Amino acid sequence: MENDEIIPFLHRLSRPTFFAGDADFYKRRLCREAYCLVHLDVDEEMFAEYIRRVLRHPAFNSKAKRMGRVIQVQPTGTKLWRVHEPKKVHLAW
Repeated sequence: MENDEIIPFLHRLSRPTFFAGDADFYKRRLCREAYCLVHLDVDEEMFAEYIRRVLRHPAFNSKAKRMGRVIQVQPTGTKLWRVHEPKKVHLAW
């Protein structure tokens, strides 16, 4: 699937969380209440570990907490935008 096909596809799903290594998915304009985008800004061999860390983090451990967010995951923590909030938020692990 090409990058430009993914967002329309997510709109057809029920509240998905999409993890990607591609920085194209970490953009404020992509915030929508219907889904969550997670950009994994870590080494590819660490993707599984960081996916688990995100899903277990108290700020993201349920679908309701993840929806409407565009998140960037780094070894030092996360940065995210929320729907209807103009400022970027930083969270430590």
